[in-house]
Amino acid sequence: MKKDLLTIFDLTQEDIKTILKRATALKKKQKQGKAHQSLKGKSLGMIFEKSSTRTRVSFEVGMYQLGGQALFLSSNDLQIGRGEPIADTARTLSRFLDAIMIRTFAQATVEELAHHASIPVINGLTDLHHPCQALADLFTIQEKKRTLKGLKLAYVGDGNNVANSLIQACVKTGIHFSIATPRGYELDIAFVNEAKTEAVKTGTVIDVTNDPYRAVRSADIVYTDVWASMGQEAEHAKRLKAFQGYQIDAKLMGTAARGALVMHCLPAHRGEEISAEVIDGPQSVIFDQAENRLHTQKAVLEMLVR
Repeated sequence: MKKDLLTIFDLTQEDIKTILKRATALKKKQKQGKAHQSLKGKSLGMIFEKSSTRTRVSFEVGMYQLGGQALFLSSNDLQIGRGEPIADTARTLSRFLDAIMIRTFAQATVEELAHHASIPVINGLTDLHHPCQALADLFTIQEKKRTLKGLKLAYVGDGNNVANSLIQACVKTGIHFSIATPRGYELDIAFVNEAKTEAVKTGTVIDVTNDPYRAVRSADIVYTDVWASMGQEAEHAKRLKAFQGYQIDAKLMGTAARGALVMHCLPAHRGEEISAEVIDGPQSVIFDQAENRLHTQKAVLEMLVR
């Protein structure tokens, strides 16, 4: 029976452990120069309605390293961009491919594609969720801290798709989660309530606030993202004003736990959501985090496709 990755909550705790363990092994193999052709002969279709750097390169290279091939499918090149129903596209691509990864705007698009496809569908990003990023984040934290359960992650900034997937990833793995957003930019209460239900099972504490100092206090990981995501460019000036006081800088980091990690999913705007001295400083693991997209996505592909 096929399995999709549309949100982190599509994965069990055991699934996440398996992905992280396999990502560790695959990263080690790559560093040792050992080929691993587990997906030889398999094909991944990659539909992009949003531009991408890390998502496209990591999936394309990942499939190549696993012995398969990845096809870049721009919405401008597909009939879906000219009005073909998503259901018809899903059914057609299912006859050619072994899996589909899509990076788009509406979560409903991904869900409809998955509903009609007979092959696995992977959410490469929507306006509501970014599960592949969250898995890479978990892997990076585990690499650096040697554990997940019992740590505290503080997210400061916009209650966006990255934050939605992070809260799900944290409650699934026992990481305490705090988030500080300006008023009017909070996480959707439905996501918070859903996460709190899951948190009861793992003993995870969730703290939602408008105070960045409260959120970051004693945090083991401090995380931020851009204040205006793709599609919100017209709001940039308004958001710059609303988010004043929410920059991750040295003063705010001074309240975090000793040795706290600094994370950012990139692209970053130095001087806005994070200061240059912090993002380029010794606590920052942003490029390890970016690299780990490759290893975790290879593990996801193996799980879903093989």
